[in-house]
Amino acid sequence: MTEERWRQLTYWPLLISSIVFILVYSWQVIADLQGTLYLIARVFILLTWLSFAADYLVRLMLADTRGRWFREHIFDLLVVALPVLKPLRLLKALTLIHSLRRTAGTALRSSIAIYGAGAAAILIWIAALAELDAERGAPGANIETFGDAVWWAFVTITTVGYGDYFPVTAWGRIVAVLLMCGGVALVGVVTATLASWVLERAAIGRDTDEPATRGQLRDVSHKIDDISARLPPPPAPKESADAR
Repeated sequence: MTEERWRQLTYWPLLISSIVFILVYSWQVIADLQGTLYLIARVFILLTWLSFAADYLVRLMLADTRGRWFREHIFDLLVVALPVLKPLRLLKALTLIHSLRRTAGTALRSSIAIYGAGAAAILIWIAALAELDAERGAPGANIETFGDAVWWAFVTITTVGYGDYFPVTAWGRIVAVLLMCGGVALVGVVTATLASWVLERAAIGRDTDEPATRGQLRDVSHKIDDISARLPPPPAPKESADAR
């Protein structure tokens, strides 16, 4: 058993576990479960978390160089702490299918767009759930329904900040800070992707105006050297009559 083989075997089971986590957590918060139903929901959440923790530990043990693997898989460690990040792996499959009929530049932008939209949707949904879970019933709280929490999450992630709804608890403010950081990152990604698309559209039909990069010049130089090496050597000059 290798780390790569283990990852392939557990990819879809863990993805399904993450979806179950989101569904159960949504059920727990939106329905405001109490008593036995609350305990059942917490058991499901604990089991999904244990599956992610076990997967992380097994992959770490199977890694050839554990220190390097740990440094290169910080996201997997974050998934153990926050399993709802696991569905982001589904976005990779969607971007792969979507990019089969695209050019390199368009495929990259399409992948970024899908990742951005998916990440934004997941962040808004989970942040709304976490905020409602933290704020509901707290003294002076104004986020008491899921609709209010979703509206607050939309306003916060877009950095608009109307101020009509705001957290009053410590955990609610932590969720708000994380959501604002995610919002700033997503806005930057969307802006960069849009700018890249505009520049590409503006450059259509004007390839001769584009400056060559050093890499392109280096490639052309290598091709010229290869062609020169394959050419036959020039004939030797004939001796003149005066020289004879």
